Amino acid sequence: MEERACDLAVYMIENRATVRDAAKKFGVSKSTVHKDLSERLPHYNRSLYTQVKEVLEINKAQRHIRGGLATRRKYKGE
Repeated sequence: MEERACDLAVYMIENRATVRDAAKKFGVSKSTVHKDLSERLPHYNRSLYTQVKEVLEINKAQRHIRGGLATRRKYKGE
């Protein structure tokens, strides 16, 4: 679990990926990714946690925009 949490964090930092992207890449659920990054990682690697936390905050701030674009594509048939 420790290695997976660190691997997830590195992947998200390097690719500026979303939780959904990381879950798909590693073959785990979004809940697992979130739990690994927010609850387990701070105990294993605090500096990595602070970096991935920034990515998560950016994604959280932008999610309403991505959701709106997805809805637009859905109804425009793109």
